[in-house]
Amino acid sequence: MIPFNIPPYTGNELDCVREAIQEHKICGDGRFTKQCNHWLEQRFGSQKVLLTTSGTTALEMAALLCGVQPGDEVILSSYTFSSTATAFVQAGAQLVFVDIRPDTMNIDEEKIEAAITPRTKVIVAMHYAGVACEMDVIMEIAARYHLKVVEDAAQGVMSTYKGKALGTIGDFGCFSFHETKNYSMGEGGALLIRDSEYNEKAEILREKGTNRSKFFRGQVDKYTWVDYGSSYLPSELNAAYLWAQLQQADEINEDRMRSWNRYYKALKPLENAGKLELQKIPEGCVHNAHMFYVKLKNLEERTAFIAGMRERGVQCVFHYIPLHSAPAGKKFGRFEGIDCFTTKESERLCRLPLYYGLRENETAQCIKSTIETLNAVD
Repeated sequence: MIPFNIPPYTGNELDCVREAIQEHKICGDGRFTKQCNHWLEQRFGSQKVLLTTSGTTALEMAALLCGVQPGDEVILSSYTFSSTATAFVQAGAQLVFVDIRPDTMNIDEEKIEAAITPRTKVIVAMHYAGVACEMDVIMEIAARYHLKVVEDAAQGVMSTYKGKALGTIGDFGCFSFHETKNYSMGEGGALLIRDSEYNEKAEILREKGTNRSKFFRGQVDKYTWVDYGSSYLPSELNAAYLWAQLQQADEINEDRMRSWNRYYKALKPLENAGKLELQKIPEGCVHNAHMFYVKLKNLEERTAFIAGMRERGVQCVFHYIPLHSAPAGKKFGRFEGIDCFTTKESERLCRLPLYYGLRENETAQCIKSTIETLNAVD
């Protein structure tokens, strides 16, 4: 069976983890954490990056830094992971879901303005499959209504929009380094901060409400509890694992892109023949080969396709159940407008195996199995 995912491993991770152990510094904000922060800042042009325990906690920090209070409203796509929503629910927000674009599965920027009320505080742009939302329009709307923009770029590390790294365009950006992502530390994430006025508040929030970071920089002679905070620091062991992967970030990206391009080239004739639909990459967007998905005709065909691929030794999976149809989505939010595409498109989408180290003969088997399965279910 060719699995859907294998966590990335370059071969140097154990050496870095061993170094962290030998340096007797395995709690947060040690050498490896700082190296990762600096690398991310330099690579993506962010003035401040802070590693976190997960993409979820990066989103939680972003919600708090945006000043979200009980009763505020947050506009987001329903086609996303629960973390995108729960981070704002935790701060007391009411969720306002809007429809997606069927071409990218991202929030439909043309549906946002109609969802804005006097209580709206934040627009969340989740970049599905590492393909950017239409950020120029979203940022213009946010500026006009004095709203904050949070980029959920959990899937978007190494992707760009019109030359700008995803996560650096909005007020705050959030990465994930979960084992399912292109770069992994097992569980982990990062918060990207656009404006330096939030740096100190973010450090305090991340350090259990203390000014410990200022103390270690020698800016205060002792540290103390100064505001609300929590523990968002990842272990140095996790950061060390990630550091090894960041050193080979381009190699990992190129490896994944080769697999993505093999899929696309081989399956394009099937799209031309009307057998399936492939991903669309809008002009100005550079993606990171986070996933390769196809769209079948409907839910019934997708179910048969997944079963047929499994019979042929290939694990394929669908993705999100729209949040507005979930019990918690109904409890904490509402859908604004008409659900033209969110549910329908979510029922058609199926992801093929894609991970660092996927061999050419394995992509060939996946392609062959896709063709055979489609012929069988057609």
